[in-house]
Amino acid sequence: MDTSTKGRSMAAQSTPTPVNPPELHQNPAFAWGMILPAGRTLYVGGQNGTGPDGALVDGGLGPQTEQALHNVIAVLTEAGTDVEHVAKLTIYLDPTIDPNEAYAASGRVWQARTAVTVLAVAPARPGALVEVEAVAAVPEP
Repeated sequence: MDTSTKGRSMAAQSTPTPVNPPELHQNPAFAWGMILPAGRTLYVGGQNGTGPDGALVDGGLGPQTEQALHNVIAVLTEAGTDVEHVAKLTIYLDPTIDPNEAYAASGRVWQARTAVTVLAVAPARPGALVEVEAVAAVPEP
């Protein structure tokens, strides 16, 4: 576990706690695991890179990834939470694309360390190159 959490009660925390075993390589972009504090939990359903009109944004994987993450953030905000309270992201990418563009786009939008799984799967929506879902703690009001 990160040393920054030692000495604090898990129940007193409102954000997920990173778990990074020392025998695994350390990555500044994501955590190997996250302990979600007891309380309300938000499950954000898969978000594609769609604008307010429901249409996929133009420009390919980078813009779609950025928009999908902005859509996740909109759901988090509406539920009364934020990216700092996200324990897990699952990112589904079209298997025909190079994922490096999605990673770069993610870094421009997502500014929190989170456990992440990235999978290459055929898109359910024609033209969609990415879909993102999240699990987050929702602080008590």
